[in-house]
Amino acid sequence: MQRKTLQRTAIRQAITVSGRPLSPIEILESAQSEVPSLGIATVYRNLRSLLEEGWLQEVALPGQSSRYEVAGKDHHHHFHCRLCDRVFEIEACPGSIKELAPPGFRSEGHEIILYGVCRLCAA
Repeated sequence: MQRKTLQRTAIRQAITVSGRPLSPIEILESAQSEVPSLGIATVYRNLRSLLEEGWLQEVALPGQSSRYEVAGKDHHHHFHCRLCDRVFEIEACPGSIKELAPPGFRSEGHEIILYGVCRLCAA
């Protein structure tokens, strides 16, 4: 169990309040509103600890840096805006995709990422 620090509290709040997966830079920028002296090394150190604790989970996008979101959410997918580079959660799932696996294969999970332009960028 890590010690509760002002930096860790600001990082957790940035992730929780966002409602979407954030990159380390987005976390830094948001958390600096509470702790202006916060540095990127501290963000990475806390991300590693929060992952180990199970409070946080990584959102991996092909060819992109990892994003992070609070762990324990119901199954969901993601939308990546190609203009602003932000990632958003999609609550829906098309259902059983296991049937797409070739005969004799056993599917253990799936991740769907939609790519396009978010509402703000499209306006």
